[in-house]
Amino acid sequence: MNEKVNLLDILLDKDNHDLIAMENEEGVQYVFEQVANVALDVGGEEKFFVVLKPVTEIEGIADDEAIVFRVEMTEEGGSLHIEKDEDIAIAVFQEYNRMLDEAGGYPGGED
Repeated sequence: MNEKVNLLDILLDKDNHDLIAMENEEGVQYVFEQVANVALDVGGEEKFFVVLKPVTEIEGIADDEAIVFRVEMTEEGGSLHIEKDEDIAIAVFQEYNRMLDEAGGYPGGED
């Protein structure tokens, strides 16, 4: 019997290094590598974002690019939505870079 896995539990598990598989509305599956979890103040409210790098090819996304997803919590659990506000996405990447600088660089020394 397959137990349904909560995607947010996987994303929040700091020890998880497995790839993440998600389906879009049309049922097409995409595989991602988790890059970072970022909390950010947006309009006076703390929001939570995840940065994922596509492993499978996605049209319009270069091999060296990542995507910012906004986490939305409801009573039924959480869901991920691509952050479409470019200013917020840029702020998430800036916060991620700040976190990297504070931690001393990229994991594995890949500066």
